[in-house]
Amino acid sequence: MRYLICVIVFIFGLLRVHAQHDSMDMKMNRRAPDTSMPEMKDMNHHMSMSHVYSLNLPMGRNGSGTSWLPDASPMYAYMKHKHGWMFMLHENLFVRYNDQDFTHKGSRGDNEFDVPAWLMLMGQRQVGKNGLFHFSAMFSFDAFTSQSGGFPLLFQTGESYKGKPIVDRQHPHDLFSELSVSYSQALSDKADVFVYVGYPGEPALGPVAFMHRPSALADPDVPISHHWVDATHVTFGVATVGFRYANWKIEGSSFTGREPDENRYNFDKPRFDSWSGRLSFNPSENWALQVSHGFIKSPEALHPDEDINRTTASATYSRPVSNGTFDATALWGMNKIRDQKAANAFLLEGSWKKNKVILYSRYEWVQKSTEELALDENIYGQNSVYPINTLTAGLSYDLFKIGQLNIAGGGQLTFYHADERLDKLYGKNPMAFEVYLRLYHQ
Repeated sequence: MRYLICVIVFIFGLLRVHAQHDSMDMKMNRRAPDTSMPEMKDMNHHMSMSHVYSLNLPMGRNGSGTSWLPDASPMYAYMKHKHGWMFMLHENLFVRYNDQDFTHKGSRGDNEFDVPAWLMLMGQRQVGKNGLFHFSAMFSFDAFTSQSGGFPLLFQTGESYKGKPIVDRQHPHDLFSELSVSYSQALSDKADVFVYVGYPGEPALGPVAFMHRPSALADPDVPISHHWVDATHVTFGVATVGFRYANWKIEGSSFTGREPDENRYNFDKPRFDSWSGRLSFNPSENWALQVSHGFIKSPEALHPDEDINRTTASATYSRPVSNGTFDATALWGMNKIRDQKAANAFLLEGSWKKNKVILYSRYEWVQKSTEELALDENIYGQNSVYPINTLTAGLSYDLFKIGQLNIAGGGQLTFYHADERLDKLYGKNPMAFEVYLRLYHQ
């Protein structure tokens, strides 16, 4: 409880002071201003941020790591200009009661009060006529506010705690979730090259991570397909090089395959033993598409001899609506371990915001193995695969503001439907219930 209070006080204080005393703070979204007039071009140069890897792309395309979102994606943050630098701060924090089996159908559900929370600081400045330097620092406070190795979440898997796999809980993210720098060079209005280095950072693998997808921001839960598509977003050691031409981008990464260890405050050993490649295409301001593939060396500490070949594809959509925005993401991921069946995952999520109200939903279908779910192989078989379906529906309402910080109240229901062979552990169609206060900048 002491750590929880410290985290809340810290974030409230930081953002409140920033809102009260920074005369350069301003509300901004990702959509690029009209630069058709010379005076507007000058204003755009001095008063807004370009894309972090290109002087010739709008800020709206910024995703996590080096990934792309649609240009029309909304993003709200604090921005400050000083001595040629442009800084941006954004955050997401939930104070939540979470009951993962409120109908008491199974034996694997849990309930607790917890506080999933993260904060990110970014900065960039132009170097010469065509260069751009950028840094990102992202911090997660999960380790301070979670219990027993993570937050309750039925059918979630991935990483370990005290020598045992984390199952039916979402592992905490590391305090230092990203510390990265990058440099890009414009070759022309249509072409750029860039290099990105992170310790930790995110390789060119998968879609925009769930923490940064507009379609997922109002949902406090991590998708249970997380380790099929975007779990490499915290990687201790990554180097990426990329080339953009017009609305196409190709990039490749070398990175550390091992997942972060259970010590959430340290820096793990960089190995650079894995690789990935990604092709991205934005056909219009409303769409962002990507396909990617990667080889991940020994990601799980409890199974050091298992490597994963991961393939993903995704489509992200964003469109402004009257007094709000509509955002949606569809994605597919596949993990393949040698001598095992390939395991697939599919996710479809959407968020509709109008004035103070946000309606959101997420559907997932994931194939999880006996090993993933930490089942007794003598009972469930060594190579069995279990399809799992989840459907979440939620609503959030902005209650009041402190400066530019929004405080919203919300709640959601999640319905689970898994293979009937799992009913003895989970019950038939268990349900989860969550209520929360959310702090975010708009």
